[in-house]
Amino acid sequence: MELRHLRYALAIAEELHFTRAAAKLGIGQPPLSQQIRNLEDELGVQLFHRLSRGVELTEAGRAFMPLAQAAVQAAEQAASAAKRAARGEIGTISIGFTSSASFNPLVPQLIGRFRERHPDLRISLVERATSHLLEGLLDATLDLAFLRPALGETEGLVCRRLPDEPLHVALPSRHRLAGESEIELVQLAGDPFILYPRTNGRLLYDSIIAACRNAGFSPRIAQEAPQMASTVNLVAAGVGVALVPESMCQIHGHGVTYVRIAGDAPMAQLAVAHRRGGLLPPAVRNFMASLANED
Repeated sequence: MELRHLRYALAIAEELHFTRAAAKLGIGQPPLSQQIRNLEDELGVQLFHRLSRGVELTEAGRAFMPLAQAAVQAAEQAASAAKRAARGEIGTISIGFTSSASFNPLVPQLIGRFRERHPDLRISLVERATSHLLEGLLDATLDLAFLRPALGETEGLVCRRLPDEPLHVALPSRHRLAGESEIELVQLAGDPFILYPRTNGRLLYDSIIAACRNAGFSPRIAQEAPQMASTVNLVAAGVGVALVPESMCQIHGHGVTYVRIAGDAPMAQLAVAHRRGGLLPPAVRNFMASLANED
C-alpha cells in the first residue's frame, strides 16, 4: 500500500465521483480507477460502490477513510519535520558558556535573538569552566561554547573571536585606592590577589599574570576562586584584590568597588567556538550565520 493510493482513495471519498477526483488529482480517470482496483485487491475488500452517476462508500470504505486520512497527515508531518530539522528550525542545540561570559551583555543578547528567530528549537544552556567547555566541544556533548581559549587549546575547533573587554580592578570598598577613578597596576604590587584557577581557564589567568609582570611585579596569590562571581565575593570580604572583565562590574555587591586601570589596560578575550570538520549541524550553522549578521 502506497501513500498515493491513500490520497487517491481520499479524493474519491471527498468527490464521490471518479472523474471529478481524477481532475482534482491531475491524472486520468482510467489510471485512477485502476489504482483503486489495485488497492481494493490488496486490501481484499471493496471501498466503493460504483453507481451510474458516481460512487458511494462501502462499510469497509467508511472504516478505512479516517485512518487513511490520519496516515497521510502523519506522513506529511514527518516530511515537514525532516525538512525543518534540516533547516535547523527544530531539534536541540547545546550551548556552553563560562561564568564570566554570562555577564557579558553580548552573550545573552546573541542567544536571546537566536531563540526569537528559532522559537521551536530547544536551546540547552550549560555553564562550565573553559577547560570543561573545550572538552565538551571535542567530545560532542556541546555544539557551541562561549569561552576564553588560550593559544594551543583550539585544535580541532573553529573559533570566532568576539570583542575584547578591558580588565578592571575589583577592590574592597575600604581599600586605600577605592576612591580613585583609575589606578596603575604597580600600585597593587603589595596586595594579595584573588585569581580564577588556571586549571579552569588558562587565558584569563595568564593574561592577569602577564599584565602584573609587565607592570613590574609578580602578584602574590592569596586565594583562588572557582567562579568569577566568587572572586568578587571574596574581594568584598577583604581577602584581596582581583582583576575582572569589565562586564563583571555589574555585580554591585556590598563591600566591593571597581576601578579602571590606567593606560593600556589588559584585555579579556572571548570567543564562540564549535567543532571543526564533519557535517556542521544546521542549528550551529544558523547560529554562526546570525553572528555574521550582527557585524
